[in-house]
Amino acid sequence: MGEAKPKSQSGVWNTVKPFVNGGASGMLATCVIQPIDMIKVRIQLGQGSAVQVTKNMLSQEGFGAFYKGLSAGLLRQATYTTARLGSFRVLTNKAIDANGGKPLPLLQKAAIGLTAGAIGACVGSPADLALIRMQADATLPLAQRRNYTNAFHALYRITADEGVLALWKGAGPTVVRAMALNMGMLASYDQSVEFFRDSLGFGEVSTVVGASAVSGFFASACSLPFDYVKTQIQKMQPDADGKYAYTGSLDCALKTLKSGGPFKFYTGFPVYCVRIAPHVMMTWIFLNQIQKVEKKIGI
Repeated sequence: MGEAKPKSQSGVWNTVKPFVNGGASGMLATCVIQPIDMIKVRIQLGQGSAVQVTKNMLSQEGFGAFYKGLSAGLLRQATYTTARLGSFRVLTNKAIDANGGKPLPLLQKAAIGLTAGAIGACVGSPADLALIRMQADATLPLAQRRNYTNAFHALYRITADEGVLALWKGAGPTVVRAMALNMGMLASYDQSVEFFRDSLGFGEVSTVVGASAVSGFFASACSLPFDYVKTQIQKMQPDADGKYAYTGSLDCALKTLKSGGPFKFYTGFPVYCVRIAPHVMMTWIFLNQIQKVEKKIGI
């Protein structure tokens, strides 16, 4: 009976470990990337280039403005990244077992990435909405600002003013965007690790950094069009007649395509790539380090 308890604890920890590790690595990466994410959102809201946005924010709002919405960003990682990285690793391990221990083909990795992205987005959509609202607030006229003080205040206000279901406003494009991002991020990372390590004979550090860079690029390229639509949907407000600019994500995509062409969806791509790619890279690097520490201390 004395030996059963450690086994039970070990079994529980092995089950939750991928989720805990995923959330922790995502939150650490967010602390570093938050200022770039803020600039990206401001560019998408039409406030100018990266240099213009940075200068205006420093002169008009101060350095603290770059970290506005950090609590929502951390909450998003604690929900979204915990769910997506955890579910991806669990699903991958089960698929490898079913495949007799052999590496999975790229298409199967992509399918698992799509699934993990959808799971993560459904869980993390309320925190993502709070983050977008908090980041966009300073761009609104004073009379229209929501003045959320933190992520939990934003979630409370959204629920009280708009109803519980409003927490999933824009969830459709959020899920689609997450599926595209995670397909690019997760599948390309595992595939790149196998290539750098097994085919090119890279060491551990070179493999992790190289695979992380590849993963970051594909995550950016696959997800930006969906991120653009998601941002436009989540930040819109009704006009004087109570009407919204877009009826949904498809309407937003069609109107954007008609008014600006396909490249409009890649507005702010350099900054978006600079924001997404390092975040993806640091998430993988932090995850690798967390796993090394756990292995060292035997958990």
